[in-house]
Amino acid sequence: MMPPDRIEFPTCPVASVQHDRVMLAHGEGGRLMRQLLREKIAPAISLGNPASSTSILENEAATFPVLDGEMTITTDSYVVSPLFFPGGDIGSLAVFGTVNDLAVSGADPLWLTLGLILEEGLPFEVLDRILSSIGIAAKQCGVSIVAGDTKVVPKGVVDKIFINTTGVGRMRDNGSLGSHRLHEGDAILVSGPIGHHGIAVLAAREQLGLTPPPRSDSAPLHESCRCLHDALGRDLHAMRDATRGGVSAVLHEWSEASSHTLKLRESLIPIAPDIRGACELLGLDPLYVANEGTFVAAVAPSAVARALKVLQGLDVSRNATIIGEVAKKQSAPVIVERLLGIWQPLDEPSGAPLPRIC
Repeated sequence: MMPPDRIEFPTCPVASVQHDRVMLAHGEGGRLMRQLLREKIAPAISLGNPASSTSILENEAATFPVLDGEMTITTDSYVVSPLFFPGGDIGSLAVFGTVNDLAVSGADPLWLTLGLILEEGLPFEVLDRILSSIGIAAKQCGVSIVAGDTKVVPKGVVDKIFINTTGVGRMRDNGSLGSHRLHEGDAILVSGPIGHHGIAVLAAREQLGLTPPPRSDSAPLHESCRCLHDALGRDLHAMRDATRGGVSAVLHEWSEASSHTLKLRESLIPIAPDIRGACELLGLDPLYVANEGTFVAAVAPSAVARALKVLQGLDVSRNATIIGEVAKKQSAPVIVERLLGIWQPLDEPSGAPLPRIC
């Protein structure tokens, strides 16, 4: 029998045509996955840093220099719904959230990893918007995305896209920040108005029709944290971004760790009129509502004027203000003076009023 003139190999119909949506084949390590990495993911995340693209495409692991001093690492996952909301989206949120965790720990953010879990059928138009947002946010924060991973799962296993980021930074000093450094008389401040992120996501998710629509405060905090640290030195005792559980969750954690009571004055807490109105309408206390661009800090009494001057000189924290102080341990870990002058315990949040906030 004569051999055939031409041998034809079977081809996969999935990989041989153009598609406008993510398919399972995009996560299977073959031609479509390489195409996804080369044409969409790498160009977006390497914005302003071409080395990121090379690392993602060519290496199984990232290489970066060993630096003097202590390093710090944090990781977080983002499942916010909806993916896009006034003031932000899941892409920028994933970068800012991890950068902020490093910043309030007293570190200069340097590197990120990026893990994407994509739902089969996700439109590339949506993915492109998210990837672009990630690249822009990373450039804004001055961090490089040095490693990553992409998985595609069957439709219905995840809700469109989940993102995991790990951040690495260099500590600015040897661990001088933390709730263990809280002292009686310390001033408690917030870097800006509270409650914006939680209300923005809630209004967008539930289509509440609020006019104008509330905007998230999602923003990077590395500059304001660095400037505050530089100006105050050892007079800056603790910082924490007030994300899930809001300001209340931060203060309860600090109280438990420091064995002090934290006292707030409601009249001093910055709340925008639209956020206050939405909270009253929905029966929510802004102290429990999530933020994504606002942090809480404890500073020595002698450093209050310096702290406010520094923070109010920066756009992201121009509305920073003092809201209370650290006091001797009392029967309640956190107490608040309400507008009528009555002191009340502020209960610890038992759960988030709104799930999937970040």
